[in-house]
Amino acid sequence: MSTTVEFARMNGLGNKILVVDLRGRPDKVTPAAAVALNADPQTEFDQIMAIHDPKAEGTDAFIDILNSDGSKAQACGNGTRCVVQALAAETGRKVFTFQTVAGILNAVEHEDGTISVDMGRPVFDWDRIPLAEEFHDTSRIELQIGPIDNPVLHSPSAMSMGNPHAIFWVDRDVMSYDLARFGPLLENHPMFPERANITLAQVTSPTSLTTRTWERGAGLTLACGSAACSAAVSAARTGRTGRKVTINVASAKPPATLSIEWRERDDHVIMTGPAEWEWSGRLDPSTGLWSREGTREAEAQ
Repeated sequence: MSTTVEFARMNGLGNKILVVDLRGRPDKVTPAAAVALNADPQTEFDQIMAIHDPKAEGTDAFIDILNSDGSKAQACGNGTRCVVQALAAETGRKVFTFQTVAGILNAVEHEDGTISVDMGRPVFDWDRIPLAEEFHDTSRIELQIGPIDNPVLHSPSAMSMGNPHAIFWVDRDVMSYDLARFGPLLENHPMFPERANITLAQVTSPTSLTTRTWERGAGLTLACGSAACSAAVSAARTGRTGRKVTINVASAKPPATLSIEWRERDDHVIMTGPAEWEWSGRLDPSTGLWSREGTREAEAQ
């Protein structure tokens, strides 16, 4: 068995993704390899999406997801779109079903190149998010940062979209907050026993939000698909918007949008947006040593 496997550097709205092909192999990307890859500016990433042979009947692959600190992630919407684009280019297929530790994800690539992922149903129960304290209503929990009489952030909406999320509602530009300072404190707050993704969300119209996210295990990120889904659901749940919104991801470069629908007939969350291939290479899933194969144009020749 070769010590190296194929991988692709991709992004979803700037969310830096490494898609690693481990089909036909028993090994996994190790935490040490993930940390080594993230330490290199050329392979720095937010999530690794490792494609494994399917474990469940009726699925196309099992996706193992790692954060840049080597920890496991349960869900990554932007990364799932990248996997769909990679497999669609390889197979010519448009519809896929994946298994993750968070459950089954169905996805489809549309004719315009955008990709929709069914992220499943949101979870609101305090002990399943999970939170450290019982809250009857998790649409607004008691948590703040800053002075008691004038907090900078307070009363977030909490939920799980396969992973824990806290959505803080703000009334000014999300980029004006020092999320790099607040993010680590909130991610690791005792309220969140499994840590949490921290998102600032500003309602800009009855059908649109602007968001910025500190991602659990990855830090400041240009985009986070599950956080966008959580913001959309939380906005509808608290009466700030309807169930279908456009998310303007403020930190994406260039600024970009996701379409999110919290479908009324079954409560599933459907996320639609782009994915982008950058370059390909080979890596050792044990050590993280890698080599680059060049541009897509060169590879096609």
